[in-house]
Amino acid sequence: MPVTTPQARWRPLPLFITHMLAGLLLLSWLWPTSRPLWNAIDHATFQLLNGSLGQQAWWDWLWALASIRVFDILVGALLLTLLIRRDWLFAQHQLRPALFTFVALLLVLLVIRVLVTKLAGHFGWQHASPSLEIAGAYHLSDHFPLLEQIFELKDRSSRSFPGDHASVLLIWGLFMALFARGGRLALVLGITLLFMLPRLVAGAHWLSDDFVGGLLIALLAIGWGY
Repeated sequence: MPVTTPQARWRPLPLFITHMLAGLLLLSWLWPTSRPLWNAIDHATFQLLNGSLGQQAWWDWLWALASIRVFDILVGALLLTLLIRRDWLFAQHQLRPALFTFVALLLVLLVIRVLVTKLAGHFGWQHASPSLEIAGAYHLSDHFPLLEQIFELKDRSSRSFPGDHASVLLIWGLFMALFARGGRLALVLGITLLFMLPRLVAGAHWLSDDFVGGLLIALLAIGWGY
């Protein structure tokens, strides 16, 4: 069980740390010396994940289904269930403040995401998905036209930075990690990373869209909101 609950008070050191981490993360991506490393990681990750498609039908179906909007709703329901399940992380009397705090974090995240997206457009940080930029990419939407027609497969975007889907998962993961310990902490981190994979496998986002853009937003949101 957690030893603390959300409290309405300022904590300058964690606020500074979250901003420092967010700033260093963004600088590492923008700095000409380290940017080639990010680009190499982006391309290697895409080739590894997207390159696994087109070989086994069940594998393609798995990621196609995980890339539709309905699946996002199911994931959201799972995340909410784990948050409000009594005595999993929070005792009965802690559930309401924990839920209200997380909803507030989502609202803060929405504001910060809009600001970061505008900055990305203004400073030229924006780019297209790897599925649109890399020749030979496996497009799930082309191979599952019925799913694409009915549900819309998320495997491409002309503006993929920052990873907004990842930012929601990361803010949930960061918030839950403040209270989780041991095996539950490992489960929280595992769930967060697992459900970030569909967009990466499908090619809707580069790895840096999620772990620079998405994590940047989540760190700022957890800093100001919590």
